[in-house]
Order: sequence, then structure tokens, then C-alpha cells
Amino acid sequence: MNTQLLNPNEIETAAAIIKSGGLVGIPTETVYGLGANGLNPLAVRSIFQAKGRPQDNPLILHIPDASWLETYCEDIPESAWRLARRFWPGPLTMILRCKERSPEELEALKNGPVCSLTHFGSRIIPDVVTAGLDTVGMRCPAHSMCRDIIAAAGVPVAAPSGNTSGRPSPTTAQHMLDDMDGKIDAILDGGDCQVGVESTIVDLTCRPPRLLRPGGIPLEELLDLLPDIELDPAVVRQMAEGEKPRAPGMKYRHYAPRAPVTVVKGPPVRSAEYILDHLTDSSWEGVICFNEFAHWYPGYLVEQLGGAVDTWEQARRLFRALRAMDEAGVKHIWAQCPDDTGMGLAVVNRLSKASGFHIVDA
Repeated sequence: MNTQLLNPNEIETAAAIIKSGGLVGIPTETVYGLGANGLNPLAVRSIFQAKGRPQDNPLILHIPDASWLETYCEDIPESAWRLARRFWPGPLTMILRCKERSPEELEALKNGPVCSLTHFGSRIIPDVVTAGLDTVGMRCPAHSMCRDIIAAAGVPVAAPSGNTSGRPSPTTAQHMLDDMDGKIDAILDGGDCQVGVESTIVDLTCRPPRLLRPGGIPLEELLDLLPDIELDPAVVRQMAEGEKPRAPGMKYRHYAPRAPVTVVKGPPVRSAEYILDHLTDSSWEGVICFNEFAHWYPGYLVEQLGGAVDTWEQARRLFRALRAMDEAGVKHIWAQCPDDTGMGLAVVNRLSKASGFHIVDA
């Protein structure tokens, strides 16, 4: 397959590929996504094949505005509308109940082609999108080109991050091309992603609501509207065997470069000192650190993460830094870790997943 690299003027081309059942790399404000028609089970299955993604890892549906929620979801709580008014378009995903098909639709599927009901399921959203759950993640992205593609396609777009499963997420079209060249139909170049980590995921089907994945909307901002929100344990620990993920990024090792990562947390000066004390060989080790400490490691490959207190910049640079380590071929990566306030929680979560929770407290 020849993967086309589309320019910003080719939104209609991207939408036509999605409508016809193809796969397109689409820009969002968080990371690049691998988009397919979210109502076409065969197209969605192609996402899993292209990424090498486990089938029990649910996908997020992307819509151009909040009015689409009532078409695909039911029992929508008032809190969902409040969140949409505050944070949409933006990097927030809400877990809601999937709408069931009408008796007439179910009967038509039963009497249709062989396996129609198996392909589509009893809910409006195909089971392959939700991993068989009765809930679905819904998001309205802030990137205008992304919303234009969805609107032109006329269908909700299922779009996980556009990387090979487990690798660092792509924040440029080139990153995505590196992973998906020859596997998908096209990639629309929408420039560098401005947030740099995936969306925040909030489950509104439980009481109290639960933060399943930290991301582009910090927990502190959610607390204004959801004062009783709880942090899911999987945000800060590895899921146990047999636990079923309710959202992307919860269960498996994610965001990981090829080399093993050791994450060092603690006060910035102390974590920088710990790394310096434990470096052994500049020919195969690399360091991802806050800008203030980049000069501490002469002779070593260093990727600057941003200022020690600038967690927004750290989020923007994180995946780029991990991919740069891959390109350099290092055999081990040391990474400084911020505290878990503000956007720091998302950075901590991604570094923890990337390292397989190999974390040292300095």
C-alpha cells in the first residue's frame, strides 16, 4: 500500500477515504490519530491490524460538536453537557452509555446478510469500537482540520493514537509516517500537535465520576465541575491480570521506546543528581531531563523536556524526546519526572507506562 501524505487543503480527500472504509492519519491538538469510520466494523478492525493493537483495548469516537452525543449515547448526565460547554472542543473524552438499537433495527440485522448482527452488535456503535462494553468514549477535538474531516465524512471517527501499539504516540505527521508508512491509505499533515499527550478520559457512567486517564485537561480544572471525581488506581499503577480496561491506555505498556526507561522522581535537583551518579557509559545511555540540568551530562545524548516547573512544555516534548532516543539507538534511557500536579500528572502517567512502572524515588 502506498501511503499518501496529504497537505492541509486535502480535507475532502481524507474524508472520502474514511467514508469509503479506509484509514487516515488525522491531526488533533493532542496527538495524531489513526482514523476510520466508527460505524463500519471492518474499517475499525483495520485500525487494530495496522497498529497491532489488542482487541480488548477500546477506541474513542471523535465528533465535530456536542449535538452528536444524543445520536450515539443514552442516559447522558447533566454533567456531560456542563463538561462539553466548558472543555469542548478540546482534549477531554467522556465515557457514556452507548445507545441501543431499536427493535426494528435489530430485526433488520437478524434478517440481513450472514453475521450482520455479529459484526454490528445490539448497540448503535459496533462492539469492535467499545471492546464489547456498553460504554463508549466520546470526544470533540479542538483541531479545526480534524473537526472538518469528521463533518465532511458525516460519521463519527474512531481514532486511537497513530503509532504502532506500545510505541510513543506521534505528535508530527512524520512520526506517524515512520510507524504507518505502507499500512494505511493516507496521513493529513496538520502541523505539530500543541498539547502533546492524549486526551483526559472521565467516566461519567459511575458514581462518583472517575478519571481513567490524565491528559490535556488537568484534574484541577475538572474539580471545578466534578468536585467528587476520583482517580482510578490504574492511573498510578499497572492493571492486574484479568482487569478489563474501560478506556484506552489503561492496561498495556504504552508510549514506550525500544530501549528500557528508568524514571527518577523527586525534587528536580535530587533526581538530576541521582541520574548523574548512576550513569555509566555515554556510548549507550541517554538522558531526558529538565532544561536546567541539560549541561550536567556532557558526552551523553540529552533530550530537554522543558523547564522543571513547566509541565505543559514537558507534555508537548515528551513523546518527541522518547522518539529521538529511538532514532539515536540508545540502549537505556534515564528520565526525570515532575510531580503530579497540573499537567504533571499526565507526564508522570506517560513516563510510568513507558517504563513499565520502573520508577526510582530519589
